Amino acid sequence: MEVTFDAEDPSALAAFWSEFAGDEIELTFVWSDAPKIEKNRVHLDLASTSPENQADIVARALELGAEHADVGQRDVPWVVLRDPQGNEFCVLEPRPEYTGVVAAVVVDARDPLAAAQATGHPVVRSGDGFASVRPEAGGPWLEFVRTDDADPFANRVRVRWAAPVV
Repeated sequence: MEVTFDAEDPSALAAFWSEFAGDEIELTFVWSDAPKIEKNRVHLDLASTSPENQADIVARALELGAEHADVGQRDVPWVVLRDPQGNEFCVLEPRPEYTGVVAAVVVDARDPLAAAQATGHPVVRSGDGFASVRPEAGGPWLEFVRTDDADPFANRVRVRWAAPVV
């Protein structure tokens, strides 16, 4: 799975994300001067192993230039942040299904189950407003969450993931 970010300063954004994602997932940063005007439709969820670890990840992100973000999440156990170039991401509370540093790549979708099925990979779990697939054991999940947001003006973050060979 490859995630591509539009960035005003690709090398600076790559340096920020290398602190968290390492080589667990392929992140690509391409130059763009397009302004960020809305919430990203794709974001990363980072995993944590304990409440203390979650707090440490958040503190490290803030130290490196991230900021707290309000995307309407209300009272949730995860922390929503923006990287130094405005891209939202979450630091999740500990969850046993997430074993890597990058827990999931999350995509907003009008119909999460249909979007997950369209990947060609088996849907591992689904529920009210979400559906998930997992390309490789131990790798990040690809999760689709329901949104009623208007179609995006621009996609600053994109996912490229090959369908399974059958």
